[in-house]
Amino acid sequence: MGYPSDLSDAEWQIIRRLLPAPKPGGRPRVTDLRAVINAIFYVLRSGCAWRMLPHDFPPYSTVYMYFKQWRVEGVWEKIHDVLRDRIRHREGRKKSPSAAIVDSQSVKTTEKGALAATTQAKR
Repeated sequence: MGYPSDLSDAEWQIIRRLLPAPKPGGRPRVTDLRAVINAIFYVLRSGCAWRMLPHDFPPYSTVYMYFKQWRVEGVWEKIHDVLRDRIRHREGRKKSPSAAIVDSQSVKTTEKGALAATTQAKR
């Protein structure tokens, strides 16, 4: 039995096609990428530290290496864009949204950019 954050078979079939192929040369890939994705989703969903991944996942250092590498290579953005487009298409909408909403919260800071509360405590 897996974890609630694990990919279903249908979800894996979509995402696996979006992951980079192994780089040519070197050793063949032996890491199960579905287990890596499940481990990343476990960390994101549970909020645990990488080092606290359960032992039935690949080693945390391997999982984090893929997470970081895919972030730099834009793989996460690509997955996001493909999934967004699929959902929009299924709902009968245009591929790209015509508008966006940005929400932000202002926090008072000092001239140095630190929070005012932490700067006061240092004096």
